[in-house]
Amino acid sequence: MGDRNDGGNNLPPGFRFSPTDEELVVHFLHRKAALLPCHPDVIPDLELYPYDPWRLNGKAMVEGKKWYFYSRRTSNRITENGFWRPIGVDQPIISSSGAGKIIGMKKFYSFYVGEPPESGVKTDWVMEEYRLSDLSASTSTKSSSRGRRRRRSAHSISNIVDHSKWVVCRVYEEKYENEGDDNGIELSCLDEVFMSLDDDDDDLDEICLPC
Repeated sequence: MGDRNDGGNNLPPGFRFSPTDEELVVHFLHRKAALLPCHPDVIPDLELYPYDPWRLNGKAMVEGKKWYFYSRRTSNRITENGFWRPIGVDQPIISSSGAGKIIGMKKFYSFYVGEPPESGVKTDWVMEEYRLSDLSASTSTKSSSRGRRRRRSAHSISNIVDHSKWVVCRVYEEKYENEGDDNGIELSCLDEVFMSLDDDDDDLDEICLPC
């Protein structure tokens, strides 16, 4: 998979690629770092830089208006026409198993057109970068080491690459993020009623709540 960068999704007709944060970390990034096969094998390797986000089509895996790809962790986030600037703080990805285990971290970036670090015009392009937590990376490195030992006859130690340094990225334009997203939060009937009210408190007296 490492050399494939055609951006195709290799999915049967009718199937959509809409992974959750946990699925991206567990079923894709963790297996990538551990040198295990990924099923389906749809996310390509891509050196993000120096690609501008609007040039990802045909290079990254695309689903709707979102692009997915693996990349090496790097501090160089300068592209041909701009740069990615981090926003907010890192968010932990918590396992749904109920143990409260942090399995990965998620960081947001906004794309700016111009020269870093201070100049530049903010665009609607957003990148979500997922990396393994320290514990997950350590586990993946051990698994990777076991796999590498089986391949020592073909590769020298000096050529070994630490695959725990991979990240998986999701890129999209913010204005399109929730467009056609079936996983969005649905409002209840009462939510819609209260949101439709204006600032006149007298309107509250006209609402008949169900018993």
